[in-house]
Amino acid sequence: MNTLKITTFQAYLFWENIDKNLQNLGLRLTSIREKTDLIILPEMFSTGFSMNVEQLAEEMGGRSMTWMHEQAKKFESVVTGSIIIKEGKKYYNRLIWMRPDGTYEHYDKRHLFGLGEEDQYYTPGSKKLIVELNGWKICPVICYDLRFPVWLRNANEDYDMLLIVANWPEKRSLHWRTLIPARAVENQAFVIAVNRVGHDGNEVYHSGDSMCIDPNGKVVYYKPNDEDLYTFSISKEEVGNSRTSHPFLKDADHFKLIR
Repeated sequence: MNTLKITTFQAYLFWENIDKNLQNLGLRLTSIREKTDLIILPEMFSTGFSMNVEQLAEEMGGRSMTWMHEQAKKFESVVTGSIIIKEGKKYYNRLIWMRPDGTYEHYDKRHLFGLGEEDQYYTPGSKKLIVELNGWKICPVICYDLRFPVWLRNANEDYDMLLIVANWPEKRSLHWRTLIPARAVENQAFVIAVNRVGHDGNEVYHSGDSMCIDPNGKVVYYKPNDEDLYTFSISKEEVGNSRTSHPFLKDADHFKLIR
């Protein structure tokens, strides 16, 4: 399928309150009136960006994942976002790619935000995830991963869309607004980045600035400051046209990550 319909939810999150977040998100999603293929939620959408792992972490298949399945089934679409997961004695900032039939994939955040001590509480992931949806190859990552272009490099045309879920603070929003178009242009792929809005429990303000950028750097969607639920369509033909008219990716360096 050439066209993909996407719903992004730049949401206000209630600090460390899973029940209230799931209730609010579910209520807001009921305003979706058209068929959508993919619903994207922010990073740690059920808790906010918290280091309180012992109290907030869930097992795989817990209430947040159950809620995701309910929403995916209800809207007949994939639902994605990250949550805090515990496996054994380890904790992960884990993105879940939930399908309507209850099957799912997951990606563990590779780059942990040392400035916020995320690396003191969470275990980093080691594997990139590429998922398929309606003929699109999609690479989902999480927040701080945006700063690391080697990890995101699309040297072998592995993906058509880079998807980023985040809790990115307003005080570094210039970096966010600069790096997202850069990732789109250098990888000749759509980049869709979904952030949260509002203050968290540490009084850190998030200005949203969620956006969709096409492979040539053109802004398809951009929303600062306010909570926003928005549905739009993108065409895979634009990816093909960009790579055919300007075949930059074939000249890319080939490498292997050691770490």
